[in-house]
Amino acid sequence: MRVLYFVLLLLFFQSIPAQEKSGEFVDLTYSFSEESVYWVTAKEFKLEEVAKGKTDQGFYYSANNFSTAEHGGTHIDAPIHFADGAQTVDQIPLENLIGDAVKIDVSDKALKDPDYLISPKVIMDWEQEHGPIPDGGIVLLQTGFGQYYPDASKYLGTDKRGPEAVKQLHFPGLSVEAAEWLVTNRKIKAVGIDTASIDFGQSQNFATHVALMTQNIPAFENVANLDQLPETGFTVIALPIKIKGGSGGPLRIIAIK
Repeated sequence: MRVLYFVLLLLFFQSIPAQEKSGEFVDLTYSFSEESVYWVTAKEFKLEEVAKGKTDQGFYYSANNFSTAEHGGTHIDAPIHFADGAQTVDQIPLENLIGDAVKIDVSDKALKDPDYLISPKVIMDWEQEHGPIPDGGIVLLQTGFGQYYPDASKYLGTDKRGPEAVKQLHFPGLSVEAAEWLVTNRKIKAVGIDTASIDFGQSQNFATHVALMTQNIPAFENVANLDQLPETGFTVIALPIKIKGGSGGPLRIIAIK
């Protein structure tokens, strides 16, 4: 499996035009720890030490147990998360998790309005400057909220937890109209964002999730370090933990620029 992983890395890295490559890898994943930001009703990450130190036989040994909800920290929403009969996380084809990517930066607007919604016009204006989103592209959305992670009060709008905290969530997202525009007009593989959800915090019906996931388009959430990426000319590799029947799971996502 490790050999296959590196073969895929090389193949996709080699597919990028030479003039656009710097050879730099960017880690777009937050480390999982007790500081990781989780949805306010989800079980948070916990690491339990099983063993650490020298054994009676004289060798060093370390092992842990961990427990967590599927949706928290840097993670993937599989289409089944909001679409009946859609792909579970283990069913998403690898080719849909790897590909040329673009970054749409709306931080200048989103940081002024925690309920900001990315509209179709924002995407069309971006294309006017940078060219069309490529077929089979992965779209990453930079709201600037990544600078607040893992401070829940700034990142989510609240540091409270539980069902009542849902009403206090305030962070930007992709509008359902923009999601539908992407589905209708562009052949995209996935969408990622540097917030806790592809829908904005005050969403009541998660319509953006539904619009994407009924078309088997997964979402990457709590994506890190988007400020280190250019607008175009990079490749994304997003490999989630392969949970059979899972609605999502922890994600290791990187970019090659």
